[in-house]
Amino acid sequence: MDRYDAIVVGGSFAGLSAAMMLARARRRLLLIDASRPRNRFATASHGFLGQDGVAPAEIMREGLTQLYRYPTVDFVHAEALTASLDEEGASLTLSDGSAVRARKLILATGVADDLPLESMRPRWGVSVLHCPYCHGYEVRDRSLAVIANVPGAAHQALLLPDWGPTTFYTQGVFEPSPEEVERLAARGVEIERTPVVELLGEGAETRGLRLADGREVPAGAVFTAPKTRMASPLAEQLGCAFADGMTGPYVQVDETQQTSLAGVFAAGDAASQMYNATFASAAGVMAGVAAHRALVLEAAAA
Repeated sequence: MDRYDAIVVGGSFAGLSAAMMLARARRRLLLIDASRPRNRFATASHGFLGQDGVAPAEIMREGLTQLYRYPTVDFVHAEALTASLDEEGASLTLSDGSAVRARKLILATGVADDLPLESMRPRWGVSVLHCPYCHGYEVRDRSLAVIANVPGAAHQALLLPDWGPTTFYTQGVFEPSPEEVERLAARGVEIERTPVVELLGEGAETRGLRLADGREVPAGAVFTAPKTRMASPLAEQLGCAFADGMTGPYVQVDETQQTSLAGVFAAGDAASQMYNATFASAAGVMAGVAAHRALVLEAAAA
């Protein structure tokens, strides 16, 4: 069984950032990635300093190219299937049949999105979006729709008028409070309580919405908060503590990105309820630095 100082599971923004810190510390490191990042549906990453407008896949390719220059890093294209802990660290089994061990483990495994309407799926990341800061500028001046899917959706509708005229669809479930109604009105947001049942438009584009009463109304882009779930079972298998987020559970971490389990760190969307490329990368840096620090202190105490 191959043994490493640290294993990073997940090769998107958080995982690559964590791996870079450990690589630069000259630690023997394994990066495991199955090439199914949450951001694979997006054609560009926005608001990420120095990378604005660059495709996430291109950013990750460049990140891997840079990591390849460090001789202590190994890579495997596989899925991590199981994980367990003992007094010596973490053990993982992979989909290629191999088994690996490490003294420290960083989970950058991300989340999966469950969209409220089937017609959103082919449009996800193009004209159905989750973050106005990531995508609002690209759909500016269109008629924008917020389709509520979680409590707190009114806050998303409150932000969006800076990019375009906005209608908040409560879906007959997520009724705004009187205070929210007042704020939405002050921002010029219309409130529609008849549920949206289908998005209309060719391919990945959205041109309108069909409502439950048969009406068709214009919309150039849709924002919604998908329900989220862990993309990997590893954190649950290990027994990491979870917190309840706005869209679903996430791994609970401290200020160094350490989970409730010593020697196990988590970063990125799996360990946050705030989803953003910059946040994910920063959390990965912290996790990598903290894992290295834990290795140093462990050796010093031996």
